[in-house]
Amino acid sequence: MTDHCHLVELSDEKLLEQCSVKRTRGSGPGGQHRNKVETAIVITHLKTGVIGEASEKRSQDDNKVVAIKRLRQNLAILIRSKRTEQLGDVAQKRVQSKKISVNTNHDDFPILLAEALDRLHENEFDISRASEKLHCTNSQLMKFLKQLPAAFEYFNQQRQTRDLPRLRH
Repeated sequence: MTDHCHLVELSDEKLLEQCSVKRTRGSGPGGQHRNKVETAIVITHLKTGVIGEASEKRSQDDNKVVAIKRLRQNLAILIRSKRTEQLGDVAQKRVQSKKISVNTNHDDFPILLAEALDRLHENEFDISRASEKLHCTNSQLMKFLKQLPAAFEYFNQQRQTRDLPRLRH
């Protein structure tokens, strides 16, 4: 756990300063172009070992954008940070009238995901207590987590380690 902002809150430039970026050939369908050109990108956060990768686009730049997005999502899921009692700016903006409003493709998504999982962690993955801290309903928190299957799976794994029942999709 860290006492400062979560890694997903860093700018792309600051985050990439802490990472290694590897260019490689993508596997799978795509024809000859895909096999001859190194368009796949693997970004590894050096301190944590968390990875984001993409190879489905034909452009290296497009794959880099997707890999950064996936790295942020993976960091949000796997890295916990301590939170103050007050909600972060993104959560204050995105949680209105007890409802969470953000699309998985929006830049705010991994920031809000990190805060939601941090609040769940602080509250031993008790949905009611974490929802209260996030100023949303239990069902809104569950709906939010289910948007990213890896986040929902992490949530259930953490509940199991605490002898709490897994929740269904």
